[in-house]
Amino acid sequence: MHHILNIAETMGLQPDALMCYGVHMAKLQLHALPDKDTKPTGKIILVSAINPTRSGEGKTTVAIGLAQGLARIGKKTALALREPSLGPIFGVKGGGTGGGRCQLEPASRINMHFTGDMHAIGAAHNLLAALLDNAIHFHSELDLEHRQIFWRRVLDVNDRALRQTVTGLGGRLNGVPRETGFDITAASEIMAILCLSEDIADLRSRLGRILVGFNRSEEPVTAQSLQATGAISALLHDAILPNLVQSTEGVPAFVHGGPFGNIAHGCNSVVATRAAATFADYAVTEAGFGFDLGAEKFFDLKCRGSGLWPTAVMLVVTVRALRIHGGGNSVHSGNTDEIERGLKHLGHHIHSVQAFGFEPVIAINCFAGDSEHELAVIEQWCNKRGLNAARFTGFTDGGAGAENLAHAVIDATAQPASAVRYLYDLESSPEAKITAVARTIYGASEVVFSRTARKDLERISALGYNQLPVCIAKTHLSLSDNPALVGHPRGFALPVESVRIAAGAGYLLVMTGDIVTMPGLPREPAAYRIDLTDAGEITGL
Repeated sequence: MHHILNIAETMGLQPDALMCYGVHMAKLQLHALPDKDTKPTGKIILVSAINPTRSGEGKTTVAIGLAQGLARIGKKTALALREPSLGPIFGVKGGGTGGGRCQLEPASRINMHFTGDMHAIGAAHNLLAALLDNAIHFHSELDLEHRQIFWRRVLDVNDRALRQTVTGLGGRLNGVPRETGFDITAASEIMAILCLSEDIADLRSRLGRILVGFNRSEEPVTAQSLQATGAISALLHDAILPNLVQSTEGVPAFVHGGPFGNIAHGCNSVVATRAAATFADYAVTEAGFGFDLGAEKFFDLKCRGSGLWPTAVMLVVTVRALRIHGGGNSVHSGNTDEIERGLKHLGHHIHSVQAFGFEPVIAINCFAGDSEHELAVIEQWCNKRGLNAARFTGFTDGGAGAENLAHAVIDATAQPASAVRYLYDLESSPEAKITAVARTIYGASEVVFSRTARKDLERISALGYNQLPVCIAKTHLSLSDNPALVGHPRGFALPVESVRIAAGAGYLLVMTGDIVTMPGLPREPAAYRIDLTDAGEITGL
C-alpha cells in the first residue's frame, strides 16, 4: 500500500486537505470539498448489475477492477463507493471491499470500524430516539402521542430478534412502555441524509426536517421541534467528510456512506461522488444490488437532488446468475439452455438502462468454473443486439483483467451525452410515481396498495409531502417482490404494504412485500469464519 498522502498527491490534493487516520486512511477536510455549485469536469461511470444471487455477483470487485483497468490505460481515475456494513460482513458476505486483486485497502479496517462513520450515524440516530422518549417521559409541551411514534432505534449488526420490541418496561422511572423496534444502521434515515447532503448547512436542514411522530392533535413532530438538530449534527461533525483510501493497485477511492439498495437508496454520498469527479477525469461509482434497486434510485433520487449525471452505465452479469434466472442452479451443468433463458432477465435490465437514455456496457464477470462455451453464448447474444460486452477477470488478474472493459467504457463515454431524464415528474401523485417504477423497471402489471398504505398516502397528501420522490424497498433477488420468483416474471402485481415519510432524506419510503429493515443472520453466519490472530491480524474476511 502507498502512503495516503501519496495517493492524495496524484489528484493534486495537498497534505493540509486531509485528516489522516494513520498512514493508509484519511478524510477530506471541509475546506477541501468541491463547491456544490460548480459542475465537476470528470466523467461519472455508473456500475450496476442484474439481480444477484445471495452470494452477490462481484459488482464491487468489477467496479474496483474497472478503475484499475482505466488507470492502466493511462486515465486519471478515482472510485466513489459505499462503506461496508457490519451486517453483511458477519452475515452472508464476510466482507464488502471487493475481492482478489481488486480490493479496497486496508480491507480489514474498512470492513470493520473504518473511520467511525457508521458508529457516528448510529449514535446520532439513537440520540434522537432517546430525546424523543425523554420528551414522552417528562410530558413535554410537544404532547407526543406515544402510539404514533415512527422513529425506531438502529444497530449495525443483523439481529432479527430486535425487529419488534417493547421499551420502557420496569416502572415509571424507566419511561413510558411502547412498541418499537430496531432497523439496521444502513436503513437509517440519517444514513440517507448524510449521503444526500451537499454540505453542513444542507445536513442540518435535513436533520431538522426528520419526522419522528405526531402529537395528540395529529400534528407532525420533527427533530427540530425536539431541539435535537444541533446535538445530532455535532455527532456527524467528522462523518460528513468523505473518506479517502486506495485500491489494490493504488487507485484513489472515496469510500463514504453505506445505505443498502434493497431497503434504502443504495448509493454512496453525493460529496464523495462529486469529489471523485472533481479530482479525477473518470469517477467510477456503483449503486446497490441490481439496476432495479440502486441504479433506479441513483437516477431518480441522487442525480435529481445533486445535479450529477453519469456519462456511461455498465451492467455486471455472471454465468452463475444467468443460470439461476434461467431456471437452473449455481452448479455448472454444461447445458446453456438455462443461460439462454436467463438472458431474458438481462434483456429486461438493458431496457431499464435505456429508459434513462443509455446503452449499457456489459461486463461479464468470469468465475473459475465458467466454460468457454457459456461465456461465448453471452457474448454472442450481446453482439447480436449491438451491445458492447467484455470479459472481466480482475479477481485473478487485477487491472490487467479489466483493460478490455476499460476500453469499452471509454468508447461509451465518447458517445453524445445523454439528456437528463427521470421516470416520473415530482408533480405526479405518489401512486403514479410508484406505478411508473413498478411497470417500467420491475415489469409489474399493476400495483396493489394495502389498507395501511392507503391510509399512509392520505396522511402524506394531507401533510403536503406529495411532491417527494419515492424510494421503493424491495427484495434484491427478483424483479418482483418475491425473492423466489427469479428470471423474467411478467404480469405480476407489486404489493405495497406501507409508505413512510422520510422528510429529512427527501423521499417517501415505500415498503413492498415482506421486506424488513433489520436483516437476520443466516444459519451459518460469516462471523463463524472471522478471527483475530495473536499477531493482531484479522482473518476470514
